[in-house]
Amino acid sequence: MYSVSDGPPSLAVRQCLKALNLDYKLINVDFGLGEHMTEEYAKKNPQKEIPVLDDRGFYLGESNAILQYLADKYGQDDKLYPKDLQTRAIVNHRLCFNLSTYYRYISEHVMAPIFFAYSRTPLSLKKVYIALDNFNTYLQRTGTKYAATDNITIADFQLVTATMCLEAINFDFSSYKAVSKWYDTYKKEYPDLWAIVEGGMKEIAEFEKNPPDLSHMDHPIHPVRKN
Repeated sequence: MYSVSDGPPSLAVRQCLKALNLDYKLINVDFGLGEHMTEEYAKKNPQKEIPVLDDRGFYLGESNAILQYLADKYGQDDKLYPKDLQTRAIVNHRLCFNLSTYYRYISEHVMAPIFFAYSRTPLSLKKVYIALDNFNTYLQRTGTKYAATDNITIADFQLVTATMCLEAINFDFSSYKAVSKWYDTYKKEYPDLWAIVEGGMKEIAEFEKNPPDLSHMDHPIHPVRKN
């Protein structure tokens, strides 16, 4: 798997691989050097994004799709990705919610200002609160221990890594009781999976204190901070 060590989508897939007890080779893509922007990498993923799964020559990008594929192909049972139509729909919803709202808003507020020339603003903060409020409501309504069921699913891998970004900058979300309880429960019940996430969190926390110099990068979308 092609991965970046502190990238939440990469960390989500790594948790899934660990949960499935799969042996795999981890290939670190150096984001700072722009290794994901090369034409060689584009042969694996035309979007030039990370992570990318290489399953014996089958290349697959988009972390949600990778999680679904891995759970379907290698799961010993269907707990990580339930086959019951309505339960699977909830898992799929949580994955979409993370992509469209939860991680998107958190990333815009936390990650983008660390790595590129963005600023944290009242609007970006408001969006984080909206995301947290939404997730808190979903957890309250389902009444489940985890994001979709009483067992962890592939949706939790994504949502945990998104929430970790907030902890990395010491963002206080304790007022969102259901989210805090879910997050703490995950850490306690799955310490081996949390250890994967925690490694990335420590890197982000260091970058928060000392943002990396990416002034050499010619990024097609994000404004590069000129140091």
